[in-house]
Amino acid sequence: MAQAVSGARAGAFLVTLLFVLSACVTINIYFPAAAAEEAAERIVEDVLGKKPGETSPPPASNDDRGSYLLPQGASGLALLDWLIPVAHAAPDFDVDTPAIRQIQARMKARTSQLRPFYQAGAAGFGKNGLVVVRDASAVSLRDRAKFDQLVKAENADRNALYREIAKANGHPEWEPEVREVFAKQWVQQARSGWWVQNASGKWSKK
Repeated sequence: MAQAVSGARAGAFLVTLLFVLSACVTINIYFPAAAAEEAAERIVEDVLGKKPGETSPPPASNDDRGSYLLPQGASGLALLDWLIPVAHAAPDFDVDTPAIRQIQARMKARTSQLRPFYQAGAAGFGKNGLVVVRDASAVSLRDRAKFDQLVKAENADRNALYREIAKANGHPEWEPEVREVFAKQWVQQARSGWWVQNASGKWSKK
């Protein structure tokens, strides 16, 4: 009888502990930087296109999914060891909504028009994740109005993209972090001969 009561108490304690643990994990909301970086890399690559000679990496393997399966006969402590990695697994960072797809498509279509201005050094990728007018004198008077309109439209879409991604993930307050992640990707994926800003605002030619 005593053993049964002791076992019941141990079971109740374990259930309570798991409940508290899961509640703590649920409340602990953080910006998923790694998932955001992967999403930004895909979107920027789609907008700018692949670099010459670049091929797509093989799809990620799902073979590790079984590592989260709880073995039969596992003890309570083993259950905790199993639960914690699952709770801290990378969240699904949503970048697939109709609004995001529309913005991304507009930016992709606009890239071919902006590319000559990037190559001429008239505009570059700024540290704030936007297109920055670097040298307007590199643009002919005939193309000046077109250039200004393209930069204005591109920056409007980039601002909208960062805002929509944060909103799609249920955290509008993540917009600054999303912008920072994308700013790094624009710089990393800029083509040879294009101008980019570093974190301190200094320009350099790739």
